[in-house]
Amino acid sequence: MASAFNSLTQRIHAELRLRDHRIGVELALSDEQLRAGVTAFQPELVLAPMLTRAIPEDIWAAYTVLIVHPGPIGDRGPSSLDWAIHEGEHKWGVTVLQAVEEMDAGPIWASVPFTVTTCSKSELYRNEVSDAAVQAVLLAVDRFASGRFDPEPLDYLRRDIRGRLRPYHDQKRRRINWETDDTAAVLRKLRAADSQPGVLDELCGREYYLHGGHREDALRGTPGAIVATRDGAICLATLDGAVWVPQLRPRRVAGGPSTFKQPATTALGSDLPASISEVPVTPPAAAFRDTWSELRYQEDGTVGYLEFSFAGGAMSTHQCRRLLAAYRQACTRPIDVLVLGPARDFFSNGIHLNVIEAADNPAEESWLNINAMNDVVEAILTTTDKFVIAALAGNAAAGGVMLALAADEVWCRESVVLNPHYRLMGLYGSEYWTYTLPRRIGSKEAERLMREALPVGARAAAQVGLIDRVVSGSAEKFWRVVRREATRLAGSTDLDNRLAVKKRLRATDESIKPLAAYRSEELTQMHRNFFREGEPYHELRRKFVHKVRATPVPPHLCD
Repeated sequence: MASAFNSLTQRIHAELRLRDHRIGVELALSDEQLRAGVTAFQPELVLAPMLTRAIPEDIWAAYTVLIVHPGPIGDRGPSSLDWAIHEGEHKWGVTVLQAVEEMDAGPIWASVPFTVTTCSKSELYRNEVSDAAVQAVLLAVDRFASGRFDPEPLDYLRRDIRGRLRPYHDQKRRRINWETDDTAAVLRKLRAADSQPGVLDELCGREYYLHGGHREDALRGTPGAIVATRDGAICLATLDGAVWVPQLRPRRVAGGPSTFKQPATTALGSDLPASISEVPVTPPAAAFRDTWSELRYQEDGTVGYLEFSFAGGAMSTHQCRRLLAAYRQACTRPIDVLVLGPARDFFSNGIHLNVIEAADNPAEESWLNINAMNDVVEAILTTTDKFVIAALAGNAAAGGVMLALAADEVWCRESVVLNPHYRLMGLYGSEYWTYTLPRRIGSKEAERLMREALPVGARAAAQVGLIDRVVSGSAEKFWRVVRREATRLAGSTDLDNRLAVKKRLRATDESIKPLAAYRSEELTQMHRNFFREGEPYHELRRKFVHKVRATPVPPHLCD
């Protein structure tokens, strides 16, 4: 049971399927729907990876219901991670507890600690929290299956219980005092609220929720003032420095339509003073600075590393074009191996639905965006003098998966969840998927993945040949392995032969069916999705962007 089929729910779903558990999914849309789902499925065990509402008593009284709570034993309340980041906690945990009448107060089935990395709440959730949650869930499931485990009651008299009941972390606690808060305090508040609900503030005479928070090492100004822009983000001066805020969400007017996150400069529009300068930074310069940049590039011997990190993994037309320019520049360098991917978090989730939703002509912007994505993928596919590795420390979906598959090899952290499909957004798909996906796993398996539209864990992806290598452990360990193996590959006596084979295969594939033909066929379908009357894409996109809850449960999640 889950309030949404979010990243953690998807990962637990994938991990349990890998272990051959039979799973039914029920979204917590109403008590009646939960009851109906339980009655239909008749589960042995109910798991709740992410819930924002209480489970009805008649369900938890009849079944063992295990709640995944992102806090250590004894921690209770709806804002666990917000408080952990806001108060600068270094150690935290995930607890699996049994549902009882009092929220988060049931017997303990498992608890796994983790170190709090300095990052946003959403990034922490998709990395350290997710890793600890999977460990705790699998332990709890094994304990339940054994029939011999007695969960421990929550006892605040125990000295090792450090958690406590905390209130909702509201905007009064989040508000930034630009005159007194130093940069560290501002960053804690911003990171504790990202990606939701954001920090409410006033900019250019209007109220916005600030999303994201990155330190700036050089720019300064009057605390709270916008001092610069860069690639859609704004830089706000602090008492002792400055921070970058990539996205803003206008505060909803009472009775007005819902609002959503947009690039900060887009959200401000004409309210942004013309005197504010754009302060660019090149990818090589950004790699050695403590500043915000979506692109970084550095080299280690004959290995180049092109890092890209886009908020939420979404890539707008302009972001795709900047990435393409950086990729082409990297390809001019005297390197043999080129590694692509962010340090942590999302690899890519494809086209930027929020930017598209905000466009004057969403259909036209969708068309521009998908073509820009295709240009990046095509550049990778046609690179024959470098060995290209897609290094996925975080999740990928839709066109983001196909972006990775354009590389010669795909290396994934064990925690990665892939969603290699498009149909849930009403799209046929592009990014040369009709070439790269069957090339890797065969037409039959490619059709199955597209049809089922279910998340695929890294281990399962490796089993079917979707990816080439799986690395266990943290993001830091993953990159140590990537750097070591990329260096080994660059120094290998076999590299020249592998590049020659790559070039020959590309030429052979091109003679059989040119890449341009794959692109044309896919885009013919996508053009219909974007421009033809009655296509579901635009309504599905609106619901996604405005976070309209699914009802009923999407059929692809039903057992």
